[in-house]
Amino acid sequence: MSLDTRSEEGVDRTAGRLEWFLGDSTRERLEFGGIVLTGVLATLMIGFIVLDWLRFAPEWAVVGPYAALAFEQFRIVGAYMDVYLGTNVFRHPFMWRAIATGVLIGIVAPLVGTYLVHRQMALIGETLAHTAFAGVAVGLLFIALTGWTGSLLFVALVVSALGAIGLQKLTERTNTYGDVPIAIVLSGSFAVGTLLISWGRDFAAMAIDIEDFLFGSLAIVTVEGARMVAVLSVAVVAVVAVTYKQLLFITFDEQAARVARLNVDRYNTLLIVMTAVVVVGAMQILGVILVAAMLVIPVATASQLARSFRETLYLSILFGQVAILGGLAFSIGAGLPPGGSIVVVAIAFYLLAIALSDRSGASISMH
Repeated sequence: MSLDTRSEEGVDRTAGRLEWFLGDSTRERLEFGGIVLTGVLATLMIGFIVLDWLRFAPEWAVVGPYAALAFEQFRIVGAYMDVYLGTNVFRHPFMWRAIATGVLIGIVAPLVGTYLVHRQMALIGETLAHTAFAGVAVGLLFIALTGWTGSLLFVALVVSALGAIGLQKLTERTNTYGDVPIAIVLSGSFAVGTLLISWGRDFAAMAIDIEDFLFGSLAIVTVEGARMVAVLSVAVVAVVAVTYKQLLFITFDEQAARVARLNVDRYNTLLIVMTAVVVVGAMQILGVILVAAMLVIPVATASQLARSFRETLYLSILFGQVAILGGLAFSIGAGLPPGGSIVVVAIAFYLLAIALSDRSGASISMH
């Protein structure tokens, strides 16, 4: 075989890989372009979170002053945005933290939600949100009693992850209908949370308004909370990328996956734990009551238009991003809660997708 022939085969293989990534139509290339832009935006937001952390680095680390200088560029951009938009919020770091958190949640929530919706497990997100609420109650009580200065969201994450694992074990070991354990954990965790908060208020001061966690608030996105969302978002995307084929297999044919000796229970637990991680992060912006919407609505919207599972993933991330950014813009402009604003924008795009779709039903694409 000549050198020219080998070179041509190498070029053909490279072109084939590019075609697989970019797609073979203008529509798929536009979708891929949207994903690239979303990735760039997410990278910028992660960069902001890292700078927000490094600017407080100790003097021996050297990077502190440089990080602070770069961090100020975000504030300068925000000041210009305030001038042109007639607002007074973008110059403040808390707003950039909220935007960064929202952008990352707009990626990982639909990413995980695509698997949940196709497996008819949409109620899992709502259940784990209520479990996270119990975690917030445990954290508030623990901080009030001990004076601990750690992250409240970390406590909520631990409780939610343990609740996710417990829910998975309960579902595997009971003979009742599949949604019965889910309903029990959903109502039970919320009941425990309300009891702990009511009980704790009788003898301990709780500085945080629990309504912010119920309905979402831009003000409760702390430096630690944004940093945790960034780390967990990168971890979730990496895990989904590595286990894509396995998760796809158990999503569409769990029995065949078991016959193929795939550890289905382990991957089910992994999926539920990732859902718990996403829920705790999204709870800051959306609130416990509305957090499950970002797991479901963008996926349902994408499923009205998508022609394959891969396209559903792409479109759900894009619709999730549009819902987050559009909802935050509407929330800031109208002075309304961010959670409700984001969900309303997401539903508007869902209704628009139904109007534009040529499908008679609201079934999810199973290609």
